[in-house]
Amino acid sequence: MTRRPYVMLVSILVLVAFALWIDLSNQITILNPFNQQAIVDRNVTVRLGLDLRGGLQTLLEADLPADAVVSADDLKVARQILENRSNALGVSEVVMQVAPPRRIVAEFPGISNPEDVVASLQKTGLLEFVDLGTERLNPGTVIQTDFGTDATVSPTVIPEASASPTLEPTVSATPSDASPTEAPTQTPTEIAPIVYHTVMTGTALDTVTVTQGTTGQYQIAFTLKSDSKALFSDFTGTHVNQILAIVLDKTVISAPSIDSQITDGAGVITGSFTLEGANALAIQLRYGSLPIPIKVVESRTVGPTLGQESVQKSLFAGLIGLLVVILFMAFYYRLPGVLADLALIVYALTTLMLFKLIPVVLTLPGIAGFILSIGMAVDANILIFERLKEELRAGRTLRQAIDLGWSRAWPSIRDSNFSTLITCGILFWFGNAFGASLVKGFSLTLALGVVVSLFTAITVTRTFLHVMLDNIKTTEHPRWFGL
Repeated sequence: MTRRPYVMLVSILVLVAFALWIDLSNQITILNPFNQQAIVDRNVTVRLGLDLRGGLQTLLEADLPADAVVSADDLKVARQILENRSNALGVSEVVMQVAPPRRIVAEFPGISNPEDVVASLQKTGLLEFVDLGTERLNPGTVIQTDFGTDATVSPTVIPEASASPTLEPTVSATPSDASPTEAPTQTPTEIAPIVYHTVMTGTALDTVTVTQGTTGQYQIAFTLKSDSKALFSDFTGTHVNQILAIVLDKTVISAPSIDSQITDGAGVITGSFTLEGANALAIQLRYGSLPIPIKVVESRTVGPTLGQESVQKSLFAGLIGLLVVILFMAFYYRLPGVLADLALIVYALTTLMLFKLIPVVLTLPGIAGFILSIGMAVDANILIFERLKEELRAGRTLRQAIDLGWSRAWPSIRDSNFSTLITCGILFWFGNAFGASLVKGFSLTLALGVVVSLFTAITVTRTFLHVMLDNIKTTEHPRWFGL
């Protein structure tokens, strides 16, 4: 017997151990053995949808005249930016669906601060880089610029912002002179009587990340898109030691000075940032610019329509279905059926692990898709075992029967499962196009179940059969194979 089945068996056991670790954990942490810093620190709790947990449902609409045409692309980009911003704020289960022609439906399961979420959506608007010359304005100051409308916006105080940040090229990391222990003055002032020039908007940003400088201070590193590098290089070259403010919805959120010319479109904003303050500023830079203005039309708190009792009943139904399938396979296919049952357990553990790692927000239709996939998980095994029995009756050895059974059953397995995956893709597209998040949940969990079931049937069950049965003579134990 070759060593390959045993190598595969070890790999499967490692996968099972990893899946059990994820399935039984709510938080996974992997430390660097050299400095004991966390390499991975992630929450892997099961995430339930709005119908199971309750939460906030918000209806957003393009804030444009009724006769203005809103393009589908602009609406899609706005949805993506709002979703990314909400996720960055920690509302990771958010679901946003475009509802043509000009609305977006947002769902925030299980949140405890709906007012803060709605406020963050309303203030996510126009991001500008504004030339202040030598004038330094405090964060929270409302100004007028020569870009877009000059509508008055209420002052917004940005916590944790640096009082005197510096805008530098990435090759330079000189920290600001501001003491990291001093809290900046953030007193909103009256609207400045002058109109400032907008150098560029947030659409020019390519990437924004939080990094640490050579002395450990937090800083915001950014890169510009290729078509904006020359403009930024020219401006920073002629405005060294002047102020380039970062303005969101006409409100100053940071006012760094230009340390030197930035020619490659990559720079850093340094100052007395805390980690939270740097992250907050990076989020506003990364997700601050919308292609169209958005307003909140309606916002309501939704109670769980199904709740914990329905979750428990659904899981109970899933366990019953799993048990019935296990008993049927063991009774009808005997020893191969028992091995298929072990593969089915591997399937269930692996699928739950994927739900937690991706993560998948489980709604009741999503749970239904998972339960349905349990029955489908044994379809491939049934086709293979029937071919296996035919080959054994024809006088093949067990090794030959296993290999022939798999190869001859594969076309049917491939076609049936790919047909299901195509259907899942259509359902997912339908749910995404028409804002039907429940349909998306069902199609996603069913598709994941089909993919994992293919792996367990083709790889796991086959490995178990080779390892357990290669040294068994079927002529001595025909009943073990249902013959």
